[in-house]
Amino acid sequence: MKTLFLIAALAAGLLVSGCKDSPPPEGAKAAAGVPVSISAIEAEATGFTLGSSISARTVYVFFDPQCPHCAALWNAAKPLRTQAKFIWVPVAIMNKNSQTQGAALLASKNPVSAMDEHEASMSAGKGGIQAEGDIEAQRAVVLKNTALMNRFGFTSIPTIVGQHAKTGALVSREGGLPTPELAKLLGLDVPAN
Repeated sequence: MKTLFLIAALAAGLLVSGCKDSPPPEGAKAAAGVPVSISAIEAEATGFTLGSSISARTVYVFFDPQCPHCAALWNAAKPLRTQAKFIWVPVAIMNKNSQTQGAALLASKNPVSAMDEHEASMSAGKGGIQAEGDIEAQRAVVLKNTALMNRFGFTSIPTIVGQHAKTGALVSREGGLPTPELAKLLGLDVPAN
């Protein structure tokens, strides 16, 4: 476990400080990465679903529970959940709370409610949800998710990966988007206000 933690800490040093608008640490370079593969994400990532679990469209979102841009994307994705299944894949990049809170979200009986509670707590400056019970297995999963994200060479969070609904082309974007731009990126209908 100690080795996994050291690997995650080293990887975190190579990533930007955690959000799309933050510059990378001085001297850090993005990993070359392997080509992004939805099949690899399906096989290796563990997350929780926002939207219908039987939706034909799946969008993966690598996020850190401590990232404010990830919180904004969480809210931007909600109006689109009838058109796509968003699988939120927690990673640990920003600080010591990231791994524990990501594990707590994965361990929750209702991760969507837990994420809403977490984001409300973060917005109120209260630091987010606290872990309950034994979450060690989920902590390891968060580190595995982080390693997968790093393997693809992503350098910021949130990172969105999916297929365009109309063209079928792979879409990948680092950084959050408001709902209309997110819908356009994914080829979804922009919801009426």
